[in-house]
Amino acid sequence: MGSVKDLTVIKAPTATEMGIGQFTFSDRYSVFDWGEMPDHIPYKGKALCFTSAYFFKQLEKAGIKTHYTNGGYAEPGSDSYFLGGIPSNKMTIKLVNMIRPDKKTSSIDDFLFYDYSKFQDSELMNFLIPLEFIYRNGLPEGSSVFKRLKDGSLTIHDLGLDHEPQPGEVFAQPYFDVSTKLEEGDRYLSWDEARKISGMTAREVKQLQERMLYMNNIISNSAEVAGMINWDGKFEFAFDSNGELMVVDTLGILDESRFTYDGQHVSKEINRQHYKRTQPEWVEQIDKAKKSGAYDWKSLVHEQPRPLPQSLVDITSNMYISAANALTNSKAFSAPPLGEVVCEYKKYLETFE
Repeated sequence: MGSVKDLTVIKAPTATEMGIGQFTFSDRYSVFDWGEMPDHIPYKGKALCFTSAYFFKQLEKAGIKTHYTNGGYAEPGSDSYFLGGIPSNKMTIKLVNMIRPDKKTSSIDDFLFYDYSKFQDSELMNFLIPLEFIYRNGLPEGSSVFKRLKDGSLTIHDLGLDHEPQPGEVFAQPYFDVSTKLEEGDRYLSWDEARKISGMTAREVKQLQERMLYMNNIISNSAEVAGMINWDGKFEFAFDSNGELMVVDTLGILDESRFTYDGQHVSKEINRQHYKRTQPEWVEQIDKAKKSGAYDWKSLVHEQPRPLPQSLVDITSNMYISAANALTNSKAFSAPPLGEVVCEYKKYLETFE
């Protein structure tokens, strides 16, 4: 079970053939890599499945390979557009192998590190690339980039800037980041490091970045029509059984992309900001624990997250289904317009002033 969706293996992949799986998108959510949080967000799973399926179909039309098979979404007017009255939270996908790097611990200081040598096999196919690929169109409030600029792990020159950026700044060109995917915590890498540990060639990296640009544009265009700004998000890729790049996981959903509407976050970022505002000690303990490099870093966090106020749960639920309608230009869910939901959230924030 994942923190936000479950995978059922219908047919397991082999070294040379893809398998078949089914995602079940849950109403769970996660922030700060914590895993399942105390609350569930009603209809969140169906909203995410519907939205991701919509964007996968846009990629299919453009000739870009994805692992999507069916479910969650169909063209308006078709018999399968509504499943049980509202969209389904289930999606059928093609499965590849998840090959994990070997986890090793230093005998001197118990420091955890990872060995990626198995990915150097040039004959290896049909596997998940063990990386997350992040696009950044700008720097919204709360972006991790500001922390990285402060600690020196990222520079303004890396971002293509000649000045210190401010929250709300939009880039002239998107910036592409890359981090580890299958380690205990995310670790940012240079593109050269990413290429080396994953076994990709320079040509494959270039092709992947071209895919990222196209996918980013599709999401940004849909967001613009909906009155939203697509600030950043992540993609995942695999090599299929023919050794060709394939888009996997999810695409353009509120849990993987950061959107704003009228200056307000439209994603689980509103819940992340809630915990920063109401439980800063818990957030600080998580940050410190991750930096320790400990295998079970959560054991170093002594506080537990408290449940969200019910009013924020309701707002978050409406935000997910309203955004799903807006991004797909549909009326799949019975929900107020996104603008009304954002206004309600602004009123909620006033209680903290």
